[in-house]
Amino acid sequence: MFEWTQAFADWLIYKVFNIAPDSSLGEALNFFVYDTIKILVLLFVIVFIMGVVNMYFPIERLKNYLNRKKLYGLEYLLGSTFGAITPFCSCSSVPLFIGFVQGGIPLGVTFSFLITSPLVNEVAIAMFLGLFGWKATLIYAGSGIILGTLGGWILGKFNLEPLLSDWVQKILNNSEADTEEYQDDSKQSLVQRLPDITKEAWDLVKGILIYVIIGIGIGAAMHGYVPENFFAEYLGSGAWWTVPLAVLLAVPMYANAAGIVPVIQVFVAKGVPLGTAIAFMMATVGLSIPEGTLLKKVMSWQLIAIFFGVVTLFIILSGFLFNILL
Repeated sequence: MFEWTQAFADWLIYKVFNIAPDSSLGEALNFFVYDTIKILVLLFVIVFIMGVVNMYFPIERLKNYLNRKKLYGLEYLLGSTFGAITPFCSCSSVPLFIGFVQGGIPLGVTFSFLITSPLVNEVAIAMFLGLFGWKATLIYAGSGIILGTLGGWILGKFNLEPLLSDWVQKILNNSEADTEEYQDDSKQSLVQRLPDITKEAWDLVKGILIYVIIGIGIGAAMHGYVPENFFAEYLGSGAWWTVPLAVLLAVPMYANAAGIVPVIQVFVAKGVPLGTAIAFMMATVGLSIPEGTLLKKVMSWQLIAIFFGVVTLFIILSGFLFNILL
């Protein structure tokens, strides 16, 4: 889908600027150009689609359906499963998170999506199957979905909506205030509404642009300048503390699940236990500093700390479990 973006990044960095592809600077700049364009395009498209959805579909009915007690928590499983089948990294998932919140989806369900989406996707599953076999793949995919389901359910019980940022609160208030206006204009065609939808999408992109650039810049620097051997050296002993250490070391990193799987293969080949390596992978794709930087636009620091704390605890527990089962 984004092959053209990668081709452009390769052309710009390696041909126009004539930076060596195998250099740390070349890898970092290529990563920065590729992911910046990809995420900004995703952000605009997703927000634009959510604008159409908000105008044409009964969001209130969906909210009421998801809040019914008779679902017995299945709404969190649905959110987590949807996250597993969408091929987004942590930073790419943030635009969808914004769209879900703006559309009125319960925050806990939205968190289930946000947790699982970067952890599990079909490309990573295919690679995992080829590298580590079906047993490890099933444990990896199943644990990612369970992690998202339980994490969303727990976070949903905390009533965290007041901890969303003032910027999101303003969006939600404007959305509620505009509901009657949308109903009054229901006879307008999509073509007539396109200018307003497009403007709202572009305004949102401008509002989050600086956070996207800062977040991806941090990730690009880590991607280009942190050697794989640095981590393998400290995580190969198999001691109990290596799982928490793996998670802590992974947080400054930034990569999607498909991109980090080959790195995990290197870790395992150098003696790192598979469970510890998987915990590192999950923390890399689900707890990155760039993701936290992006989330600052939509969450307070307190909410980010709660979110990261719950997910960190679950990933550490999963790492211990993986080392026992694998």
